[in-house]
Amino acid sequence: AKLCVCDLLVAQCDVNCCCDPDCSAADFSLFTTCSIPLVTGDSRLCSQKAAIYSLDVEANPPERIFKLIDQVNPSVFCIHATNYKQAFSFSSPEMPTSENFDQLLEQFGSASFSAEPDSWNMNTDAQNPSDANETYRYEYGVPIQTVDAFLRLPSPVVSSWCSDANPAGFLVNQATKCIRSVSVEKCGNIQAVSMLFYINSSILAVPKSSQMVNITVQSIVVQSLNGMRTLLNGSDVLRLPVILDELCINIVLGVSYHITYTDAGEIIEAAASFVLGAINKEALSIQQSFEISFTQVNTKPVPLSGNPGYVVGLPIRAGFRPQGYPFHIRILFAALVLNTNKYSQLTILQSTSNQDCLAAQGARTPILFGYNMISGCKLRITAAMTCQPLTQTLLDLLKGQNFPEYVASFGNSQAQHVLDWVPITHLHTSEQRIYNTFQSSCQIPVSLEIEVKWTKYGSLVNPQARIVNVTATITTTTLKQLPSGRERTIPITSSVVFTDISSPAEPGYKAWPTINAKLPFDFFFPF
Repeated sequence: AKLCVCDLLVAQCDVNCCCDPDCSAADFSLFTTCSIPLVTGDSRLCSQKAAIYSLDVEANPPERIFKLIDQVNPSVFCIHATNYKQAFSFSSPEMPTSENFDQLLEQFGSASFSAEPDSWNMNTDAQNPSDANETYRYEYGVPIQTVDAFLRLPSPVVSSWCSDANPAGFLVNQATKCIRSVSVEKCGNIQAVSMLFYINSSILAVPKSSQMVNITVQSIVVQSLNGMRTLLNGSDVLRLPVILDELCINIVLGVSYHITYTDAGEIIEAAASFVLGAINKEALSIQQSFEISFTQVNTKPVPLSGNPGYVVGLPIRAGFRPQGYPFHIRILFAALVLNTNKYSQLTILQSTSNQDCLAAQGARTPILFGYNMISGCKLRITAAMTCQPLTQTLLDLLKGQNFPEYVASFGNSQAQHVLDWVPITHLHTSEQRIYNTFQSSCQIPVSLEIEVKWTKYGSLVNPQARIVNVTATITTTTLKQLPSGRERTIPITSSVVFTDISSPAEPGYKAWPTINAKLPFDFFFPF
């Protein structure tokens, strides 16, 4: 368990972490892959045990498969026995400071010195067994350590006044506001209103390590006394509080930390954004705001629609699969107008007051899980219209130029997990109605019907909504020529229907609970 690098949550199951000892069989049944399929110790050993994890997706429900094998290192340069654990890694040399300079000078200042440690203790394992194979990493909720203590995120404790004793927890997004006592005469001596107070202490990349990550200044926004805010062009200048014309400027009103981490629980970047303001002599206190957020390296924040199953009322996630994978994730909507949707997301037509299809360019509504929807507009056809441009215009209006290819089966499906994505099936039907409009018959699309089939998946106690099939059906009708000067109006519609295809509970079991039950806020957090 100590070697399981994907085990980040304390006493909770991490999604797709097959080596997490906190996961149960019910949790494994919801997994789609094993993020860490092989767990071993040091790869330089000549022989060691290796744990292999996989999923049996053919089983019902899916099961985790665990095997323990003897792994042999084929290299002739391998370690047969580990009798001195400290020799596995190189310790960074101690940096000279004003406090330790004399000590370092006495130790290394002569013409020669010994590079060996003071003692070669062959019984290190017996003396300190807990640290022998310790793999240090941050876990969920663990305070983020700095060189002097921990990363501070001031917050109100008993009253609304700020307390600087609140540590920021790893992977815990927080936002706080509190009141700070200030005065113009003493503003230069109050540490908590200075930028330096929030960036002068480097963060430890992992707990109990000598590797440090400096906090960089990402942006600085200056707020005037009347509340107007201005973004400064340069953020590399440290702006300290200073008294100017009976005002104290560069007072910290807000700090926003952004932490970048790896899947092994290591912090690699830390940035801070500041809001600076000014106070006059009448000000006795200020309100400060603080927040912290986390992003995993090489990933882009994508809004989830459930964790893991879909939540009623949240958008369906969809995307495209380029050459190979991963997917380009989008939010699924039902029809698209390209010049009104800069994200190329599908949207369903939203009815407007004039009901004119060719004029309805703006109003779009997302497809929300569990919500059956129908909308439409009216198309006025004249004898001067030609078939091909009209057909393409209606197809773009109904289906969109960037209709997605796949839909996420779960609300938290990741782009790299191919089996978590369901392909959209396209169908075409034709109506028997014939409108006398064109001289030769012309087939135009008049409706788009999207059917989303979903099922309750996993444990009977806490089933998760999973999409298993999506069908998009375009219905066309035939038009014939209208007499000159005549016109005709036909309806254009879009609709979305959700169908629950869950099998009924077996006799003797409780019936399925309703899907409206909300999951805990930290269920499988942060994935």
